[in-house]
Amino acid sequence: SPTLTPLPIDPLLPEIVGALRRGSSLVLEAPPGAGKTTRVPRALDDAGVVDGQILVLEPRRLAARLAAARLADERGEPLGESVGYRVRFEEVAGPRARIVFVTEGLLLRRLLDDPRLDGVGAILCDEFHERHLQGDLALALGRRIQRARPSLKLAAMSATLEAAPLARYLGDCPSLRGEGRRFDVALEYAERPPAPDRPLESDVAQAVRKLIADGLDGDVLVFLPGAAEIRRAAAACAPLAEQHGLDVATLHGDLPPAEQDRAIKPGARRKIILSTNVAETSVTIEGVVAVIDSGLARVAAHSPWSGLPTLRVQRISRASATQRAGRAGRLRPGRCLRLYTRHDHDTRPAQETPEVRRSDLAEAVLLLAASGERDAAAFDWFESPPDAALDAARALLARLGALDGSGALTDLGRRMLRFPVHPRLARLVVEAERRGAGREGCVVAALVGEQELARNRGPAKVSGPSDLGAELELFAEAERVRLQPDRVRALGLDVGATLAVDRVRRQLQRELKNSPRPPEKPDLDAALGLAVLAGYPDRVARRRKPGARELVLSGGGTARLADSSVVDAELLVAVDAEERASAGRAGSVLVRRASAVEPEWLIDLYADRLREVVEHPWNAEAERVEVVRKLVYDQLTLDEKRAPARPDAPGADAEAIARALAAAALDRGPRAFTDGDALERFLGRLEFVRAACPELNAPAVGDAELRAALEALCAGASSFAELRERNLVEALRARLDGSLRRQLDELAPERVTLPGGRAARITYTPGQPPSVASRLQNFFGLREGPRVARGRVALTLHLLAPNQRAVQVTSDLAGFWQRHYPSIRRELMRRYPRHAWPEDPLAARPPSRT
Repeated sequence: SPTLTPLPIDPLLPEIVGALRRGSSLVLEAPPGAGKTTRVPRALDDAGVVDGQILVLEPRRLAARLAAARLADERGEPLGESVGYRVRFEEVAGPRARIVFVTEGLLLRRLLDDPRLDGVGAILCDEFHERHLQGDLALALGRRIQRARPSLKLAAMSATLEAAPLARYLGDCPSLRGEGRRFDVALEYAERPPAPDRPLESDVAQAVRKLIADGLDGDVLVFLPGAAEIRRAAAACAPLAEQHGLDVATLHGDLPPAEQDRAIKPGARRKIILSTNVAETSVTIEGVVAVIDSGLARVAAHSPWSGLPTLRVQRISRASATQRAGRAGRLRPGRCLRLYTRHDHDTRPAQETPEVRRSDLAEAVLLLAASGERDAAAFDWFESPPDAALDAARALLARLGALDGSGALTDLGRRMLRFPVHPRLARLVVEAERRGAGREGCVVAALVGEQELARNRGPAKVSGPSDLGAELELFAEAERVRLQPDRVRALGLDVGATLAVDRVRRQLQRELKNSPRPPEKPDLDAALGLAVLAGYPDRVARRRKPGARELVLSGGGTARLADSSVVDAELLVAVDAEERASAGRAGSVLVRRASAVEPEWLIDLYADRLREVVEHPWNAEAERVEVVRKLVYDQLTLDEKRAPARPDAPGADAEAIARALAAAALDRGPRAFTDGDALERFLGRLEFVRAACPELNAPAVGDAELRAALEALCAGASSFAELRERNLVEALRARLDGSLRRQLDELAPERVTLPGGRAARITYTPGQPPSVASRLQNFFGLREGPRVARGRVALTLHLLAPNQRAVQVTSDLAGFWQRHYPSIRRELMRRYPRHAWPEDPLAARPPSRT
């Protein structure tokens, strides 16, 4: 074995070996660069304390591959012999490999087929402080295996995570802390925040220029959020690198291994290494003397639209900033230029939020169900996820058919587990396979899971049934040119995305090897459309109106179809969407990729989600109730028929029609549906009887009683016109006690007949005596004024001159004749000489009614 370069972790290795010899678990805290990733598994293997294979869990494929290569090199043997690695799309580990570096996701997939991990003696969870959801789940499942098989060794290795809670979770196991090899790193901050309109690559190029001017004598490691920013920064730094004899190298997880090695291994010239946060931990890059930190990273989050993990650019934590800066001080004192202010740094969170608290849990819940855990909330997590996230995951899996009502895995769910993708995409592939389009379904699933192939798509120039179908054709063109990068680029496609789609579809298609071939060639568009619908049953949308890009969503709310979408169907599935902030308004939803849906597909796949809804909306313009029959999917109306409501029609819901009419009528007000004077007269008479005859207990009629009477009047009607033909006053009378109804006309008559036969209307005003107004001559021959309420109350008389103006208002007619009539008579004779004004009004006859 070659002579090993001493590493800071080496003095602690005997304690680590001793702790795992005596017990089954360990927490190891050591800073980046200490050497724990390679030295700890080697020490355990050399000491023989592990009975079986040692699995080292890494959060990234790059870290697993490089760590395995380094350890094999230290042992002086080919990679794959006693040390190997397994990552997605690649495996280099022979049958005699005793130490295997694997990504967390690969271990979870292995647990589906080998729930006891037979032959595995130890699981070392490296870089556990990154708190990936898969890492949390792998540790928890390892802990469950350990309870059944105590010989299994578990170790969690972390750079920054607080060790005590982790040690308690692992059964109060020992916790050890190692020291790292650190040199001073000079930190420099931006003097002011970056200008919003200034490209990030410009700041990177300026920082590189500053380092060169200050005498750069090694490599520069630049941390950027993602591949797109790396490409732009490479273009911005290229002239500077050429001028000063530097190489520009890129480093991120999707690069081919050869290009990753070029960035990491020492070269003949100084390098500008443009990297994502894959270089933050696990990977040591020799020769780096300076770091440029953008302070940004693409962080895993959950897209509520696609149901897939997404990467969102956001500010890194202070812990990540410290780790990035430390990359400049691995071998000698270095510099770190932070492209953000000190205040910005100091206001950042101390640690990243664990994925278990911010990610979609559907895949994790499905894996737990496959392992027999029906209740994910009761599972022994290191940190329990939010209840709402677990509920959402269970609801989605049930909707996809992967779980039954008890939370148990269904046969469909078991078939979905064959495919190492999100459950939505697995459901898509299973449905495509069932319909004879499995191979194409694998490509579509890969397309959904990756970024769009075409760069900078403009407004769609053609229309079609599916954006994914259009991308499927683009991928087929790329295949025809054998995925050669230059020719793929010439097609206007993103080379990295195209190669990533190819890797994923190959992996998925390998699982189709036992899939039966359909006897007839399927309708590919229909098969793939149904498959997409099967994976996204909750994302059905309909255009607000034909040809419009505004969408109404089955889950509620609205969205807009991107101009770049080729989909022209009225009904569609919103596969990929994003929230966008609008100026002065809350964010709006933009659907970037969609796929057409035929209504009969919903009947085919989700007949149980379709329901007929009958509604009775109010047509304000026509002033009538209508009956609307809808075919509804979730909250989305697929079909609608509207007609005037007829309460007497067969099968009509007369009560619902009456309620709808009543709501509109009450909004207008009861007085809109009757002669206002007649209503006020009735209410005045009733109030008079209440006051004059309290023994009758006549009810008070206020606004509530009026509204109740109006509601009752709506029975059997459907329009305002019908209401106006009905009599609200009679409806109010009908609500009175029968005896009171009969006595009301006697106690409070509407009219009184005067001596000449003329009937005069009695006015009942609340709070005042009832009154009657008529020409004075009409009272000739009447000694006393009329009375009501069985003679209890005298009417107030308004005695009118021929001009209809009162010459006297009195309730004492006899006193008027005696005291006031003589003088009033003289004035009336002078003003109205053609009228008869007898001296003795009691002996006179009233004028005839003609």
